[in-house]
Amino acid sequence: MRHDLGWSYTLSGAMNTSNALGYFIGAMVTGRVIARLGPARAVLWAGWLAAVLMLLPGFFVDSTVLIIQRLLAGILSALIFVSGGILAARIGSHQAERAGLILGLYYGGTGAGIVISAVLVPWILDWVQPPFAPWMLAWWVLGLVCVLMVCVLRWPVAVLAAWEARGVEAEDSAQNVAWWPMRYALAGYALFGLGYIGYMTFAVALLQEHGANSSEVAWFYATLGVMVMASSRIWAGLLNAHQGGGALARLNVLLGIAVVLPTLTNNFYVFVASGALFGAVFLSIVASTTAFVRLNLPSAAWSAGIAAFTVVFAFGQVVGPLAVGWVADSHGGLVRGFFYSALALWAGAVFAYLQKPLAAKTALAVP
Repeated sequence: MRHDLGWSYTLSGAMNTSNALGYFIGAMVTGRVIARLGPARAVLWAGWLAAVLMLLPGFFVDSTVLIIQRLLAGILSALIFVSGGILAARIGSHQAERAGLILGLYYGGTGAGIVISAVLVPWILDWVQPPFAPWMLAWWVLGLVCVLMVCVLRWPVAVLAAWEARGVEAEDSAQNVAWWPMRYALAGYALFGLGYIGYMTFAVALLQEHGANSSEVAWFYATLGVMVMASSRIWAGLLNAHQGGGALARLNVLLGIAVVLPTLTNNFYVFVASGALFGAVFLSIVASTTAFVRLNLPSAAWSAGIAAFTVVFAFGQVVGPLAVGWVADSHGGLVRGFFYSALALWAGAVFAYLQKPLAAKTALAVP
């Protein structure tokens, strides 16, 4: 799309920045939506709307329309992530010894989507010859895949909604949380959002700059996606072991290594190793913040706690793609942008390391 539509790196970054801005807006309103619909209905309705939005880039080439589409998709993504995270945390609360694995499985499910995309998109681009740009067809196919996945989602969401309805009388009313006691974890997570998104936005562009063909790009993304799915097993023990910011700190360090690897060499296999490490870590960082909320806050405050982390994460995502795109266009290319992203991740690790477990009374905000 960037090549066909003549986008600069800055405009390409603006697409993800728009998505991140929507994510930020969605995080701000998610608490109210969940209070009205409940997390089970919220994740399902947001899934349906997001699937429809996935189809739209196949019909439009105007950058303004696409930026608006990314904004709306970001709003729905935040709602899906927070409400789904709450459901996963509730399941984990009933199986404490497996809570880290359950959270990892939920967030690691994204890896299946990455693998499906890595298989379908290059095949469409290389082998299907429609009378229009093949990437348009790719968007339609991915949109239909999303519709299918939401159909599959209906059954487990119905089961969880019934579970929620049975337990609603036993739960306290929703509680707010104070941000200051968890300021170091929030700062570390914001820097994660800033650092990881540049890699996700421009990894393919950097691969292509170094001469990778579509098959190599597919292998890169497929490897990344498989490792995302495997991450739930790899880090389950770590997520259960740290009530403070230890898990977030360790994972940020590893992600910084994954991001900096492509800046050191043009070797394709180093790129693949970078993608494998990145996939094994990046959504486990998301899971680590949900684990932090589950281990430190009462269940009535989980929604507010997860939303707080989502807000700062979205802020980092807003800044990240634009910053990397600006650096790439004017100050040394994507390699230098990736290096700055790694520095942001390592700074986030330092902040997260400083986070101590919360005292329950100080973590709850006064109404």
